[in-house]
Amino acid sequence: MDNPPARRLRSDRSDGLRLNVRTKWLAAGLALGLAACSSTPAPKPIAVVTPPPAAKPTLPYRWTNGHADKAREAAAAAFGETHLKPGDYLWAPTIPAEGDTKVVVDLLTQTAFVYRGEDVVGMTTISSGKKGRETPLGFWSVLSKKRMYRSRKYDSAPMPFAQMIDDHGIALHGGKLPGYPASHGCVRLPMAFAERLFNLTKTGSKVIIEG
Repeated sequence: MDNPPARRLRSDRSDGLRLNVRTKWLAAGLALGLAACSSTPAPKPIAVVTPPPAAKPTLPYRWTNGHADKAREAAAAAFGETHLKPGDYLWAPTIPAEGDTKVVVDLLTQTAFVYRGEDVVGMTTISSGKKGRETPLGFWSVLSKKRMYRSRKYDSAPMPFAQMIDDHGIALHGGKLPGYPASHGCVRLPMAFAERLFNLTKTGSKVIIEG
């Protein structure tokens, strides 16, 4: 007669062995999974690329060395609002006692700027030479000054606070400012501005004309 308890014992042992094997395989798989997770490289940080600043629109100058642009920026820093109507001007309440005086004329925007040393102390609207009588571009200097001068070419037209920059009658002086180029080549300035400038410059003061 067979012994059932003995067979049941062997069966229980077999089940226990199979359970132990499964447990070991599960434990091994879990360990491998954890190892794989721990060895997975951390994601790289995403680099944030800042786009370059938009290029400042450039004005269509025929000739420039950047003096007009720099003067305009300096005037904005000194005075704030620099949008002027024809005949308007800005003048600093105090002028440095030291430093050379320099004038930068921008024919393209019909404005002019006055430096004392490194500081912009004045900004004004102008009227330059009309078509066919264009104001000459380039580097100039004040050759002579006359508080009241009359044109030898154009019917003795008055040129108050005239500052000649060449030998052909081109000058900075007070005159009418209609809001566009209208002179015979000179740079017209508001009368009060022309007087202030006349009192600040001297023979040899630099004049730069861009446009």
